[in-house]
Amino acid sequence: SMLLHWTKGFKASGVEGRDVVNLLRQAIQRRGDFDIDVVAVVNDTVGTMMTCGYDDHNCEIGLIVGTGTNACYMEDMQHIDMVEGDEGRMCINMEWGAFGDLGELHAVRTEFDREIDRGSINPGKQLFEKMISGMYMGELVRIILVKMAKDGLLFGGIISPDLLVKGHFETKYVSAIERDRDGLQKACEILTRLGLRPTPDDCAATQRVCTIVSTRSANLCAATLAAVLRRIKENKGVQRLRTTIGVDGSVYKKHPQFAKRLHKAVRRLVSTCDVRFLPSEDGSGKGAAMVTAVAYRLAKQQKLREEILAALVLSDVQLLEVKRRMREEMERGLKKETHSSAAVKMLATYVRSTPDGTEKGDFLALDLGGTNFRVLLVKVRSGKRRSVEMHNKIYTIPMDAMEGTGEELFDHIVHCISDFLEYMGMKDCVLPLGFTFSFPCEQRNLDQGILLKWTKGFKATGCEGEDVVDLLREAIKRREEFELEVVAIVNDTVGTMMSCGYDDPFCEVGLIIGTGCNACYMEEMRNVEMVEGDEGRMCVNMEWGAFGDNGCLDDIRTEFDREVDLLSMNPGKQRFEKLISGMYLGEIVRNILINFTKRGLLFRGKISERLKTRGIFQTKFLSHIESDRLALLQVRTILQQLGLQSSCDDSIIVKEVCGVVSRRAAQLCGAGMAAVVDKIRENRHLDCLKVTVGVDGTLYKLHPHLSAIMHETVGLLAPKCKVTFVQSEDGSGKGAALITAVACRIREAGQH
Repeated sequence: SMLLHWTKGFKASGVEGRDVVNLLRQAIQRRGDFDIDVVAVVNDTVGTMMTCGYDDHNCEIGLIVGTGTNACYMEDMQHIDMVEGDEGRMCINMEWGAFGDLGELHAVRTEFDREIDRGSINPGKQLFEKMISGMYMGELVRIILVKMAKDGLLFGGIISPDLLVKGHFETKYVSAIERDRDGLQKACEILTRLGLRPTPDDCAATQRVCTIVSTRSANLCAATLAAVLRRIKENKGVQRLRTTIGVDGSVYKKHPQFAKRLHKAVRRLVSTCDVRFLPSEDGSGKGAAMVTAVAYRLAKQQKLREEILAALVLSDVQLLEVKRRMREEMERGLKKETHSSAAVKMLATYVRSTPDGTEKGDFLALDLGGTNFRVLLVKVRSGKRRSVEMHNKIYTIPMDAMEGTGEELFDHIVHCISDFLEYMGMKDCVLPLGFTFSFPCEQRNLDQGILLKWTKGFKATGCEGEDVVDLLREAIKRREEFELEVVAIVNDTVGTMMSCGYDDPFCEVGLIIGTGCNACYMEEMRNVEMVEGDEGRMCVNMEWGAFGDNGCLDDIRTEFDREVDLLSMNPGKQRFEKLISGMYLGEIVRNILINFTKRGLLFRGKISERLKTRGIFQTKFLSHIESDRLALLQVRTILQQLGLQSSCDDSIIVKEVCGVVSRRAAQLCGAGMAAVVDKIRENRHLDCLKVTVGVDGTLYKLHPHLSAIMHETVGLLAPKCKVTFVQSEDGSGKGAALITAVACRIREAGQH
C-alpha cells in the first residue's frame, strides 16, 4: 500500500510514495526479537465500518471525525473502473479530506479558512478536512476571536500574547465551552488561562463562535454523507434506503452537540434514507483484525496455489540442466551405435542445400501436419524478377480418415489434390511435388520416408513402418486422374527453415511450436553417422518431441503432466512435446484447475461437468486469456463461453495458471533451442555464432508472451550465440516447394 501523502501533521521523510507494509516489515526485521506476518493494511474508516459491521450487518459506511476526517462506503464493482471485475461490491476509501483542493469549495471557504490553510504544513491540501476536523477546529475559533478582538468586539479590544500563539486554543476547549450545563463557566476559565479578562458577554460571544464553527463542521460533514447515501440508494435501486454508518473519532464522540447536529442534518438532507449512526466502541482496530482474518484466509489459499504451481516454475539451473540433457540426447541420436535406442532420433533429411536464387518453375506442395491439410501451387522465378508466387487451398482431415485405414487417409489426400488441380486448371500438367509430412519419419532418400509412428492424434492403420511417398503414389494411381512426380518428402520444420532461408541466408534452424513441437538444423555431415559421407552439411530433423521418453525429464514432469500423458493416445511417448505444444497445454491447465477446485481454491469448490470434459481448453483460448489487452471481464466471458461459471476472482486465478503453464513451455523450448544453436557454434569452432531460426506454428504466432519468453531463455542459456527469430509467413508448404525446386536444379545440373 503506497502512501500518497501525509496528513494530520505527519511529515516523516522517505515515506511518501513508498509501500508502508514493506517499511513496517523492514522495521520488524531490524528489531529482530519477534516475527509478524503483515497480511493487510486498512484505512481507519474501513476498520471502523468493519468493526460496526460485525454487530450490524446493515453497516456499509464508515466515518471518522477526529483529528482528521474521512469516509468509506461499499460501492458496486461495476462502477469501479480502476479495478477489474463487475461482481459484488468493494469498500471505497474516499479520502474526502481533499475535497475542495481543486477549488470546488471556493464559495464557502472564509478568510479564516484561508488563514488556517496558509499557516498549515500542507497549504492548498486537505481543504475540506481543515474546515471540519479536530486538528483545525480550535485554531479556527482562535483566529476568529483574534479578529473580533482587533475589531474591538471582544475583550475590550485587548489581545493577550497567549491568544496570539498558534495552537493555544485547543479543540477540546470548543467541546468544553459548548456544554449546556457549565459551558459559560468553562469559557471564562479557558479565556482567563489565556491571559484575558473576559466579561460575561465575552464568554457568551466565545460560546457562540464555538457553536457556529462546530455546527458548520457538522453540516458540511452531513452534506457529503448525504451524497454518499444517495449514491448507495441509486446503486441499489430502492425507494427507501435503510443503512448504518459506523462512526469513530474524538470530535464525534466527545463534542457535546456535534453528533446530534450531524444526525439531524443528514436526516433533513436525505429524507428517503433511514440512517442509523453506530459509534465504534472498539475503534478501528477490531475491524482491521477482521479484515486481517479474511485476508489471512485468502493469503493461505494463495500460498497453497503457489505451492501447487511451484512444481511448474523452472529455475535457471534447471533450464541449464535441460539444455545439457538435450545436447546429450542429440549426440546419442547422431551416433550409429546409440541411434536405435536414442529418444531424440536426429533423422537425416537428405536436404543438403538451401536455395541459391537460380531455381525456377512451377511446383506442387502438400502440407499435412494436423487436422488441416494444404495443397499449394508454387511458382518460383529466378534472375532479376526473383520471386515466389503461391496459390493454395485448405482442406480438413475428417476424424474417420485420421483413425481409419491408411488407404482411406491417402485416398482423401489425393481427392483434395484432384480438387485443387481442377480448381487451378492444371490436371493435365505433370508437376514436381514436395510433400511436407509433419510426423516422425526415417528418410532413406529425399523422396523416401518411412513413418516411424503417428503423433498429433493420427492413428490410421497400415502406415507405420511404410514409405509414405509410396502410399501417396499408390493413391494417385488408384485415382487414375492425373500424374505427379514426387520429388521430396519434407518434415514441416525443414520446410519452415527452407521457406525462411529463401530470404535469409543465415537461416539454418527450423522450429515449429503449434499443435506439435519440433526442430531441425544444419548439422555437419561428419557428425551424421547414419548417412555415409563427411563432406558438407545435412539438415537433421531432430524429432525432439520424444525428448524425455527415456525418463530423463521425469524430475521436472509434474502430476498434471503425468495425468495428461496417461490419458493421451500415446502414453509414454512425445513427453517433451506434451510439456510444450498447443495440443496439450490446455489439458495441463484443465488438470490444474480441477486440482484447485477439489481443494476449494477455485469455482467455489464445485467441479462442473464441463470442467471434467477433456479438450475444452484449446490453444486459442490460452492465447486469448493471457492477452494483456484483455480485461478481466473478457477473460470471464471466455470462461463462460467454455461453460465455466466463474467469478472475477476465478478469472484471475485461471489467467495465472495459464501464465505459469505457457511460461514453462516457452522456457523448455528455449532450453532445447539453446542446445541446438550452441552445438552449431561448437561444430564450427566459433567464439560467437550468428544464426537465424525460421519459426512457424499457431502457438508461437498467436500467444501474446510465449515467443518473447522463449527468445529471452535462448539468450540466457546460449549467450555466445546471436539468434534472430523469423516467422514463416508462408508456412512450411513454400519450403517443401523450394526443396523440390533445389532438388530439380541439382538434378538438371547433373544431367548437363
